[in-house]
This record gives sequence, structure tokens and C-alpha cells, in this order.
Amino acid sequence: MSTDQPTPGPDEPRPGEPRPEEPRPSEPRPGEPRPDEQPEGDAFSKQQPPPSYGSPYGGEDGGEYGAADPLAGMPPLANRGRRLVARIVDALIVGIPVGLVMAVLVGDYDPVNNNDEATAMTIVYALVYFLYEGVMLTKYGQTVGKKLMRIRVALLENGEIPAGQPGWLRAGTYALPEIVPCCGFIFWLINVLWCTWDRPYHQCLHDKVAKTVVVAVPS
Repeated sequence: MSTDQPTPGPDEPRPGEPRPEEPRPSEPRPGEPRPDEQPEGDAFSKQQPPPSYGSPYGGEDGGEYGAADPLAGMPPLANRGRRLVARIVDALIVGIPVGLVMAVLVGDYDPVNNNDEATAMTIVYALVYFLYEGVMLTKYGQTVGKKLMRIRVALLENGEIPAGQPGWLRAGTYALPEIVPCCGFIFWLINVLWCTWDRPYHQCLHDKVAKTVVVAVPS
């Protein structure tokens, strides 16, 4: 009987040499990614999109298409009723002194039966109201009426007082169109009613022109 043994192949260990360990089924071969690991190129694609931040006012006042709301962190929007009362107070503050002065200067002042006197009264009132509101908004962000109602005007961009051009632009858009006969009153009426259907910031047209909003003053 022959005692010769077959010569081991090139990939087989020689007699007495340990056999190389076979990789375990659960472990990848060298250079291959583990089953529970994602390649770097896929890691970013598997990430969830960042959460969108809604409006602090909820529901219909949210940012468009889920975008971050510019008013986030600011006080809530002012109640429309408070805004109306503030306007009435300011109208009386300006209108009563102007009416008294016109009565002294013109004498027998009858704005109903005298169109010239009515036009003069409207022009003087509009100019005085423009100066009154422009100064108050650019300095304080509030008129006297708004202070009583605890509301204020804020820039939509950052919530700051509308100092300078925005405040004067807002005051002018509200007060000066009344000087234009007939059409001025129509514009004024549409302007003040615009906030009743505007979304999401309840802006009047003078707010849109100046890029402002009216917010509540924290107590």
C-alpha cells in the first residue's frame, strides 16, 4: 500500500499548518460595508427634512407653505376691535381741536352746507392727522389711542418700531388720500376694512405699503 499523500493545492494549507478562518456569515468580508451601515452617499438622503415652524397664532395664520413665520416670537396680532377703538380715539384727539380752530378762523363754520369750508376742513384735518400719526409712530410705535388700547405698530421684518420712512409712509397712506375728493374717501374705506379679510397678518393697505403689522402690547 502506497503511503504517498496528495500534494496540497496552492490555496490549501500544508499538513500541520492551521487553516485560515472562514468569515462568519454575519460578518462582512474585508472592505465591504456592514449590513447595518449606510454608505456615506446614502446617509444624507435618508435624513428626515427639518421640521417646519408654524405661526404662534395657529391655524390660518401660519407661514406660507410651512415656511418659518416672520412673527415667531413676537406678541400676538392685535384684536381688530381694539384697533377700531384706537382709531376713534385718535380721530377725536385730532378732530376736536381742528374743528375748534377752524370755527375760530372761519367764524360761522358749516361743513354741511358749505362745500368750500368742508374741503378746507378735510385738508386741514388730513394734514394734522398725518403729522400726528407720523411723529407718534416713528418715535413710539403708538398713537395715544393705541397706547390706551395696549397695541402697537411693528415692522413685519423684525418687530421694531417703524422709525423713519416706514412710519411716515404708513401715516401718509392712511391720512392723505382723504384730500382727494370722493375717490379719497372710497380708498380710505377700503383701506381700513382690508384688515377684516386679510390673511395671515390682518393688515390694512397702509400696513402693506409700510410692511408693518399691529400687535398686542404684553401686559
